[in-house]
Amino acid sequence: MKRSSGARLGATVAVSALSLALITGCSDSGSDSKGSKDPGSPSSASSAPAAKALTKAELEKLLLAQGEVKGYKVGSGDDTLPKSKTEVKTDKPQCDPLAWSTAALAPGDTDANASNSVAEDKASTATAQPENVEDAFDINMTFVGLSSYEGDGAEKAMKAVSDGVTACSGGYGLAAGGENSKVTKVAPSKGSGLGDESVAFSEDVDMDGEGSATFHTEVVRKGNTIATFYTVNFAALGSGKAAEIPAAVIEAQVAKLK
Repeated sequence: MKRSSGARLGATVAVSALSLALITGCSDSGSDSKGSKDPGSPSSASSAPAAKALTKAELEKLLLAQGEVKGYKVGSGDDTLPKSKTEVKTDKPQCDPLAWSTAALAPGDTDANASNSVAEDKASTATAQPENVEDAFDINMTFVGLSSYEGDGAEKAMKAVSDGVTACSGGYGLAAGGENSKVTKVAPSKGSGLGDESVAFSEDVDMDGEGSATFHTEVVRKGNTIATFYTVNFAALGSGKAAEIPAAVIEAQVAKLK
């Protein structure tokens, strides 16, 4: 199976990312919407008083840690995630928040951002080694980003993501990690409904003329902190089946937010 640059959607997600998780073990590690929340737009509005943004150091302490989600390994993501928004560019400004969300970067205007990766730990449930290369890549890896905002910055960031889902429904061009990809379709999807508001969406990415692959992203706000979740499974890219964001990961991460 050819692994297109489309697999790097929104993050510099490469095959080496999963190889690193499997070989070195440095990477450790959605449910239904609540009520009548619209999964493709902010699920609720908050009138909570403005709070100061958390620092990067404070956000790092809120990221999921090893042992907090059973069956998953948590890693730093340092070798796979872009360091700044300058490394992730789109050809439509209104699509930037979507691309940043998939790259575990802040979807809004803030410098307070932290991220890591959470991957399935199949070794914890089975002792057998992968039978072939494809089996070795059959792991869901979720990239998690946390960002914090002053005043109503978090609400504005959520609106930008929601607006982007609509404005970018016809797709957009993406440059990340030195490679170009084409998102051919963006559509709202059913998310977890957690936090004060949430937006979930899917993106179809052109696989260099060999069909397309679908990826899911969810953005959740709790207070003035936003969590982004993006999951990829390289073994499933040619199957036409999209990797779902693990509900356990979203629930555990949102529960840690203040």
